[in-house]
Amino acid sequence: MLCEEQFYSIYGREAEGIAFSPYRICPIGAHSDHNLGKITGLAIDKGIHIAFRPKQNGVVEMSSLQFPKRAQWHIREIGGKTGDWADYLRGATWALSKEHALTVGLCGVIEGSLPIGGLSSSAAVILAFLDALSRVNGIRLEAQELIDIAFDAEKNYVGVNVGTLDQSCEVLSRAHHLLYLDCCDNRYELIPENPAMPPYQIAIFFSGLEHSLAGSKYNMRVDELRAGVYALQALSGADYGKFHEANARDVAFSVYQEYKDRLPAPWMRRCEHWYTEFRRVEAGAEAWRRGDLEEYGRLSFESGWSSIHNWESGAPEQIRLYEIMRGTSGIYGGRFSGAGFKGCCMALIRPEKAGEIAEEVERKYLTAFPEMRGKYSFHLCESADGVMSV
Repeated sequence: MLCEEQFYSIYGREAEGIAFSPYRICPIGAHSDHNLGKITGLAIDKGIHIAFRPKQNGVVEMSSLQFPKRAQWHIREIGGKTGDWADYLRGATWALSKEHALTVGLCGVIEGSLPIGGLSSSAAVILAFLDALSRVNGIRLEAQELIDIAFDAEKNYVGVNVGTLDQSCEVLSRAHHLLYLDCCDNRYELIPENPAMPPYQIAIFFSGLEHSLAGSKYNMRVDELRAGVYALQALSGADYGKFHEANARDVAFSVYQEYKDRLPAPWMRRCEHWYTEFRRVEAGAEAWRRGDLEEYGRLSFESGWSSIHNWESGAPEQIRLYEIMRGTSGIYGGRFSGAGFKGCCMALIRPEKAGEIAEEVERKYLTAFPEMRGKYSFHLCESADGVMSV
């Protein structure tokens, strides 16, 4: 791997370990985990690798093949955010140190196997780094603790109002299974592929745009949803507490239907997405259980439509990619992947149609956005296990 080669080039010796976290896709369940919704997801066989060695002096020194400038801090003197790519790693150090005593640092090189943007690369970086930092400190993290610490790092240090969708998919997933997770109580099911299910592959269409969730409208959309929920609680006469404690999961769909016309239009649309997505997830899990990939794909396309029109996300490039996918033969379904302001789209496709799909989508997309030639890319993936060490 390139990260191993670069590590040797920098330090003149071999890395002692490799940490890995896969990227993830969420065909149905987007923009709902932060309000305790349900999600379905799959880890894919592409992700983040970190080649590393321990540093006994407690210093953390990290380089990335995707970004310039080496980052450095001490495990006991992490400091605040600096606005660079390493904030996610500082956040991981901060969150892990709250739960476990750290005495050993590390030096490492990070490598991502797909372009950044839309596949939860931030969560994957945090998880891979937590694996490496835990290993050099002799710490063993159970799955839920790993999810919780990664969530704490991204939400409370980096400042992105995420739920646990990304972390859960990248930790709990298993190849050839659909993760069906309830973000309210963290109960989950790994639904195996039904023998009746036709073969599929996961296609990633990278738009050529990169983004940072903290700098996008992601946080604003979450606040708008929460504002709608808070208003629904007041309109219905329900008890309510602090604004940040309001969750759509605590307000019945019937209450939303009764009072939605009294909400400001943006708040109503955010709520409309959350409540309809909740139902799509439940229907999608049952479709997968039956092996009905056509129906699961249809629901994923519907999820993408709601993200555009109700959640109001999607750069023009992504919206066009989504529209092209919907009109391309051989695609079961798909949607934006990630926050949906920039990044990529994902789709479940018929394997025998992969070549035709790649050619048609690229031709139509680059006709619409010729400036993305050389930046746009197509990738075929398979479902994969969650976080592992290799």
